[in-house]
Amino acid sequence: MEFTAENKPTTPNLKFAHSSNEFYSEVKNRVHQYFQKNNLSTHADYRMVIKSVVLLGTFIGTYLLFFTGWMNGWQALIACFVLGISSAGIGFSVAHDAIHGAYSSNSKLNYALGLTMNLIGGNKYVWSITHNIIHHTYTNIHGYDEDLEVFPAAIRMSTNQERKPIHRIQHFTAFILYGFAVIFWVLFKDFKKISQESIGPYKIKKHPRTELLVLFLTKAIYYTYIFVLPLVFLHYTWWQFLIGYLSIYLTAGMILGIVFQMAHVVQDLDFPMPKNNGVIDNNWAIHQMHTTANFAMDSFIVNWFVGGLNFQVEHHLFPKVCHVHYPVISKIVQQTAKEYKVPYHYNRTFADAIRSHYRMLKELGRPVPKTVTAV
Repeated sequence: MEFTAENKPTTPNLKFAHSSNEFYSEVKNRVHQYFQKNNLSTHADYRMVIKSVVLLGTFIGTYLLFFTGWMNGWQALIACFVLGISSAGIGFSVAHDAIHGAYSSNSKLNYALGLTMNLIGGNKYVWSITHNIIHHTYTNIHGYDEDLEVFPAAIRMSTNQERKPIHRIQHFTAFILYGFAVIFWVLFKDFKKISQESIGPYKIKKHPRTELLVLFLTKAIYYTYIFVLPLVFLHYTWWQFLIGYLSIYLTAGMILGIVFQMAHVVQDLDFPMPKNNGVIDNNWAIHQMHTTANFAMDSFIVNWFVGGLNFQVEHHLFPKVCHVHYPVISKIVQQTAKEYKVPYHYNRTFADAIRSHYRMLKELGRPVPKTVTAV
């Protein structure tokens, strides 16, 4: 996302240490050499195009099936799960890469494909602020990172967040609440965020009128195809429709929530806070290595579906590189991290990452030990 003079956000009073950044300089140089030596673009290739067609085709085709009239109740329920899974896939792969500018060197194509975020109920403009700018800059910093603010009253995702009694059971409830968080997101959150004087640590002087128009127009289209058309033209009762809607978004929400949190809210990662002078101990790149983890790097299925978000380390260091390249450049990043004695966190399998996230939620939900002052 590019800001104009009118809508450029003011910078919060938080900075990263100006320590030596030899690791980041070296890893950027090596990755650049890889693409140059192999005469490769950092953007999408045929694999990404095929994936986009499959995901978008599945989502649109499944939706249209409802209007053929041949599905019974159970078949329709299965179709709802497919819609939820495919919408999560679109968010992971197509929209995510496009909004980061990683899909294509053509900014207009990136903008158009970024609107697939709006297709599944979100908003690319708000997402570009909360995710691209805030989360990618202030990863795992409580009070700054928007990705830690998922039902904060019921889910504690940072060691620096206030612990409440309800958090004791969050290792059970969080997975369900992730689904409801997405329902809140597509129905209310984008309006809430864009009406605020600040989004996270940023104060937006003025939102572009074009983006406001796109927000209201695409939300109207979303409400029409997800609510109006099914209720008017399909033969399902209101309660059957409600079950179907919840099936779609609880499915999508749990998938999205779990995948994004498995990269940052797992064991062995840091949740740093700035010192009194507003400075984080590490420089930005080293901070990313301390707060980010990969998972299931050897799984083709996981990598294909989650859009390379299982290579979250590489994504944070190279957000403008299309995720289809992450499996290869991860070897470069891992080797460079080893040479410079920089941490490179990962969970070997998807199940390992789930367990680590579960344990972290459980640990964060325990009562904070009281400090005993020596007399």
